[in-house]
Amino acid sequence: MVEADTVIAVNDLKKSYGQVKAVNGISFSVKKSEIFGMLGPNGAGKSTTIEMLVGLRERESGEINVLGFDPQKKPEEIKRRIGVQLQTVNLFPKLTVKETLLLFSSFYKNSLDVDTVIEKFGLQEKKNTLICKLSGGQAQRVSVAISMIGNGDIIFLDEPTAGLDPQSRQQLWEVIIDLKRQGKTVFLTTHFMDEAQSLCDRVAIIDHGQIVAMGSPQELIDKYFNEKSLELVHPVLCNNPRLGELQGVTRVSCTDCNITIHSTDIVRTVGALFELTEALGIQLDDFKVRQANLEDVFLKLTGRRIR
Repeated sequence: MVEADTVIAVNDLKKSYGQVKAVNGISFSVKKSEIFGMLGPNGAGKSTTIEMLVGLRERESGEINVLGFDPQKKPEEIKRRIGVQLQTVNLFPKLTVKETLLLFSSFYKNSLDVDTVIEKFGLQEKKNTLICKLSGGQAQRVSVAISMIGNGDIIFLDEPTAGLDPQSRQQLWEVIIDLKRQGKTVFLTTHFMDEAQSLCDRVAIIDHGQIVAMGSPQELIDKYFNEKSLELVHPVLCNNPRLGELQGVTRVSCTDCNITIHSTDIVRTVGALFELTEALGIQLDDFKVRQANLEDVFLKLTGRRIR
């Protein structure tokens, strides 16, 4: 039984490609006006999940309900009420930006004003430019704009900020937050931890086709961490077993000389670290202390960082 405010309900969803289990029995639900993030590395199953949710790919087994319909049985009913931005999209190269958005807006009864969308995405100077003349980041912005032009109830965004410069990325974040204010639901996939933590009401962390944790970003951090993190860069200290023996330390990770030390007593850990570096004759120039974040949660649950 799907609750009244639930717009996406998924139960035991599976999809394989040969021997590879791309999606391996995931279950979750998304509520109206929620920004729901699926967080994981490339190849984790995020894009395959979106494609099944919007009716572009058939599932192997399991149940999907989107806005009251099964996308495999009633794809047209769903497509009228959603917007989709996929990682790979083939636009018409000889149309301008404005012509492209006018074309896609004509597919919907209650589409948004094209000039307003162009302004919202900072594409005013490029509105009369051919798609084939755009940079990768500009084409990405057009792709996301297309997903919103139909004024759908749910907007599916698959890695929407990939390839965007910091300013365009921040601009898109503001657009996504505004969609929530309008009562829209956003289903977002990303491998950017800060993006998920800043935007999402809830996230599902997916790895190797399975959801390994789900909740609000803060709930997940509180559940898996009561430590703080001490970060430094040092080639000599990296992988030194004595770091794990410092007072308060619960875990140490090192990638490319980037050391992260998790501690339940950061003051004592810092003091012990200085004693260690002095004993080793090492100069410690810089380090920072921070609260745990989703990157730490993912690393703890999967044993690897997202690259």
